Amino acid sequence: MVTLVNRAKMSTSTTGTGTITLGAAEDGYQTFADAGVVDGDVVRYVIEDDASWEIGTGTYTSSGTTLSRTVSESSNSDAAISLSGSAIVFVSAVETDVTGRPFAMTLLFGG
Repeated sequence: MVTLVNRAKMSTSTTGTGTITLGAAEDGYQTFADAGVVDGDVVRYVIEDDASWEIGTGTYTSSGTTLSRTVSESSNSDAAISLSGSAIVFVSAVETDVTGRPFAMTLLFGG
């Protein structure tokens, strides 16, 4: 099960497809830690980098403030997007967190 929190949205200057080093909270939002994410928590994340996007799960590490990436969907054929150094990352629920149905079941049988 993933940890979900409210209004956690941060910048990242990370480039490439590896682990993200989290930067500052975006204006009007809080850091993952301030929102209640603790070391070792697995969160559902969304990354937006211009027109590219990625949804997945990641393990938060408070030392170094990093987030690993395991991609479930993306604009890059469901593979990790290559970050440009100016992306944002935030905690978000996805349909399966709300309905309990796997994504593929929704596609097969509808909403």
